[in-house]
Amino acid sequence: MALSEEECSTAKASSSSPASSSATVSSQGVNYLAKCVLRGSAILQVAYGHLRSPSSLDVVFGKETSIELVIIGEDGIVTSVCEQTVFGTIKDLAILPWNEKVYGQNTQMPGKDLLVVISDSGKLSFLTFCNEMHRFFPVDHIQLSDPGNARDQIGRMLAVDSTGRFIATSAYEDRLAFFSLSMSGGDIIDKKIFYPPENEGSGSSTRNAQRISVRGTIWSMCFVSKDPNQTNKEHNPVLAIVLNRKGNTLNELVLLGWNLSEHAVYILSQYLEAGPLAHSIVEVPHSCGYALLFRVGDALLMDLRDARNPHCVYRTTLDFSVHTPEEHICVEELCPAHEFDDDGLFNVAACALLQLSDYDPMCIDGESGSGKTTCKHVCSFSWELKSNRSPRIIFCLDTGEFYMIDVSFDSDGPKVNISDCLYRSQPCKSLLWVDGGFLVAIVEMGDGLVLKVENEKLIYKSPVQNIAPILDMSIVNYYGEKHDKMFACCGVAPEGSLRIIRSGISVEKLLRTAPIYQGISGTWTVQMKFTNSYHSFLVLSFVEETRVLSVGLSFTDVTDSVGFQPDVCTLACGLVADGQLVQIHQNAVRLCLPTKAAHSEGIIMSSPVCTTWSPDNMSISLGAVGQSLIVVSTSNPYFLFILGVRSLSAYNYEIYELQHVRLQYELSCISIPQKHLEMRHLSSNVNLVDVGGAVPPVGVGMGITFVIGTHKPSVEILSFAPEGLRVLGAGTISLTTIMETAISGCIPQDVRLVLVDQFYVLAGLRNGMLLRFEWPSAFTPSSELCQRSSIPFPGKVENFLLNTKLNSFGSETCSVNMGEKDGLPVTLQLIATRRIGITPVFLVPLSDSLDADIIALSDRPWLLHTARHSLSYTSISFQPSTHATPVCSVECPKGILFVAENSLHLVEMVHSKRLNVQKFHLEGTPRKVLYHSESKLLIVMRTEPNSDACSEICGVDPLSGSVMASFKLGPGETGKCMELVRAGNEQVLVVGTSLSSGPAIMPSGEAESTKGRLIVLCIEHVQHSDSGSMTFSSMAGSSSQRNSPFREIVGHATEQLSSSSICSSPDDTSCDGVKLEETEAWQFRPAYTTTWPGMVLAICPYLGRYFLASAGNAFYVCAFPNDNPQRVRRFAIARTRFMITSLTAYFTRIAVGDCRDGILFYSYNEDTKKLDQTYCDPSQRLVADCVLTDADTAIVSDRKGSIAVLSCSDRLEGKYMKP
Repeated sequence: MALSEEECSTAKASSSSPASSSATVSSQGVNYLAKCVLRGSAILQVAYGHLRSPSSLDVVFGKETSIELVIIGEDGIVTSVCEQTVFGTIKDLAILPWNEKVYGQNTQMPGKDLLVVISDSGKLSFLTFCNEMHRFFPVDHIQLSDPGNARDQIGRMLAVDSTGRFIATSAYEDRLAFFSLSMSGGDIIDKKIFYPPENEGSGSSTRNAQRISVRGTIWSMCFVSKDPNQTNKEHNPVLAIVLNRKGNTLNELVLLGWNLSEHAVYILSQYLEAGPLAHSIVEVPHSCGYALLFRVGDALLMDLRDARNPHCVYRTTLDFSVHTPEEHICVEELCPAHEFDDDGLFNVAACALLQLSDYDPMCIDGESGSGKTTCKHVCSFSWELKSNRSPRIIFCLDTGEFYMIDVSFDSDGPKVNISDCLYRSQPCKSLLWVDGGFLVAIVEMGDGLVLKVENEKLIYKSPVQNIAPILDMSIVNYYGEKHDKMFACCGVAPEGSLRIIRSGISVEKLLRTAPIYQGISGTWTVQMKFTNSYHSFLVLSFVEETRVLSVGLSFTDVTDSVGFQPDVCTLACGLVADGQLVQIHQNAVRLCLPTKAAHSEGIIMSSPVCTTWSPDNMSISLGAVGQSLIVVSTSNPYFLFILGVRSLSAYNYEIYELQHVRLQYELSCISIPQKHLEMRHLSSNVNLVDVGGAVPPVGVGMGITFVIGTHKPSVEILSFAPEGLRVLGAGTISLTTIMETAISGCIPQDVRLVLVDQFYVLAGLRNGMLLRFEWPSAFTPSSELCQRSSIPFPGKVENFLLNTKLNSFGSETCSVNMGEKDGLPVTLQLIATRRIGITPVFLVPLSDSLDADIIALSDRPWLLHTARHSLSYTSISFQPSTHATPVCSVECPKGILFVAENSLHLVEMVHSKRLNVQKFHLEGTPRKVLYHSESKLLIVMRTEPNSDACSEICGVDPLSGSVMASFKLGPGETGKCMELVRAGNEQVLVVGTSLSSGPAIMPSGEAESTKGRLIVLCIEHVQHSDSGSMTFSSMAGSSSQRNSPFREIVGHATEQLSSSSICSSPDDTSCDGVKLEETEAWQFRPAYTTTWPGMVLAICPYLGRYFLASAGNAFYVCAFPNDNPQRVRRFAIARTRFMITSLTAYFTRIAVGDCRDGILFYSYNEDTKKLDQTYCDPSQRLVADCVLTDADTAIVSDRKGSIAVLSCSDRLEGKYMKP
């Protein structure tokens, strides 16, 4: 039950039909491996208990074929602990609480709860969590029935006694079983009884009273607790069930008792009251005999202390707009159509059960008004866990409203208090009230929510990811890389969304602080000496404050001992020399010598020694600290100051000006390499002349080299030597779109100099773009020139700075412009551009080495692989962060500190892969998604946008989630399919629609008499002046996620991929670095439309010059005459017996999916313009989709969830044209 899928990855398939046996013989020895790329995320069950240890409080999600253990942090963030697949489909799960009297002799799991699971395997499984193996292991399995989903097979629903002594499980109808638990003899099951007895079949002619009394559908059940002060002989369990007897329009409450001494189950009493339909019953905890009976429109507090005389003690309406309780008989409203059971009896209650329970995700095309009722009913509920106060329950109505009921008991009897509406969202399938006041709310076809009870209200905290149902997906090789991304249409209106699924790098979360760090403006880690292997201090800059923390087992505030000014915002800081820390803020540059109280290598003084330097009547806007060098810039006027530090006496230092220059443009960023290009300090073992085949460009290494970004905008490389400041290279940033319009926001936000095989410059821009500049090959020097270069080492740096003439270029002006000398400055070449987000890009190297990989922060964190050509990066599986810095300590040598959601997160990247899921909320239900390479837009077909009944085709920017263009279909017209098809050199969008309401297929499988349209849309550029005719909108977050439309969710739907390297992006040379296809103005222009007899359900490109389209039970071979998209010609037609649901092609082979006859193979003869059927499916199947892996093999999925692999190579040899 609790084994992973990898432990049974292959299986031999056999077929009993003669038609399929021959195919099986021909494919002997062929095995197919099913690899899970992304586990299912639809949460169907929730449970809460002490699973890892007696003190831990863990949440378990049941996800149909897997179970996931998660914890909820103090900030409401859900963190996954482990997830593992199970055999079979989970039907229900529950927590079996620890009972000292029952399990006291078990030393293997003292104090830990057990997880009880039932599935279609027919087994009742008891699971315990093993901390050593980090997974669930079975304690025992009890075979309840044969595998399957028959209605009378026990194993559909669970009920667990609050004391942990008894378990009950039921079938859908007629049958249930009781179990008493004990570990004294080694077996977890002490006694069990099936009711009715197993030897009584449902077709028995002699049915006793018990059999007749329980015949019907079991809707809900729970145990009824007894007063623990009663005598032991009265501790027989009592089970309350909500039962619908066949032929009855109302459900009744039945109380069953298990007499342990007689080993028999008896009906103790029955309760049936005229009124609304009862659907759920739940015990009131710690009440010893009370339960809430939920009905459609109201709720009853039942007194079940005397199991032979149940009665209602309090009644409340669920229509809280009505102050006085009213009874509404809503059965007729729930059941607008007549349905009959197997015995031919009119069963209104069964119809109501179907509409109150989970609806089929495949039936999302039904009318929006179906199943709605004017009477509210409770769809989910959860009790407060172990409260010292009176029992409280939070429930969600089918309208999405949350309320709380407080049940109290006194001498006058029970009292019930109902709150006002606490929150409003989508109707929730499950609720779970956990420790800390958090409420986990699971939504059926959208992301769940984590809410917190505060001041009698529910406050939204975080989402719980659910990408189901996936209605369509498209795998895209973005930017021409082999690093594919998957775009998926998920959910239904109003929670429809577009998800981007990509491979990422896993992180191990080591530490997370409380969310108390609001307003952080910068983070840095600093060593005490350059030779130190570990960081000494963590500097946190706030808007009006700076704090310095020591790095170690605990982060301790040492601001006063370090000497940093605490009441200012720090712009930059760093180590200028051993033991000398520099703080740069708006008013001054501050040099500090920390004391031993801050670090063991500090000065032996009671307070730190500090000195400052300030520019005259100017404010500092930027700064950077390097080894023996400080660089600061000012704004209005624009000046660049080069500063040094010299010793005057013991513990007496001075910051002095080496040079200043006036700038033509304001600086936007400054970066100083920490090693001064010292070759022996690079992480790779190389010599001075040849760094892995790299040689320094002209001028690099002749002094201290650093990089600046300007508002010109440009990137410039400067070198400071005894002769003064020189400009070595400059690269102007001038990016344009395909329409030759300038891209805005190209000011550098951060720059870095990198040396891996060659020198190059990385620039992160404020508009979310990432650039790579390189030196022209003509300016790469020879090895002989490099040998003559004087690269300063730490011992020489201070000496040559002291010999520098002060202010020698003080009056000169630059951008920086110092004049040309030795062919300098050179013009840097823009090699590659990427847009990695829509927010400014910050670059954070993982170490001081020039070849270190770099974290790029934008909308989300990325790991930039500096050793790759062009630009190569991988998503980091962590939430969007505003700041990051590497943290190297003895305990965590490869730590990274992220600032996210006002908390500090210490993590460590691990050498494994996972999938990251990014969400764009999309109004309506997204049906189809395609990627248009020319515009770099996602083409999405959605229905019900803005609660409108019409469908819409829209172009979505995959980076920002903005809708850039849209085309609305006609009123009452529904989009069914679309494909990108070639019309000469142009790529057009062919759309199939339905003009008729109602189903497309008759119950017999034949096509309904309907109509549809075939529409051809051209995707074109438009001038910005014409953009008023287009629809632009930003997809803001849903009600369950308001803070960011591009929030990335990780930690749940994640699958470890097999890889030994965290570098997954390959080398890339797809971008010429001159022009960038930014988000531009596009439009859908209708070129052709025609009405066909039947809904157009499938479209498929064919042979590069044709396309296939189906309508009803016919499909056509179509083309654009003379490559003109304004004309469509039908060349051939073929008909099947039943409705066509799918079309696919592989070169000349055509595979047609018939809703009953399965897959049919056709070939098209271009000479005779005829379609010939060449092969038919050996068995009937309800085809959902099909893909051809080659001309002979089809992989088919059907509407029942099965996948079949069909091959016809032994029958069709030579009957198709090979590519």
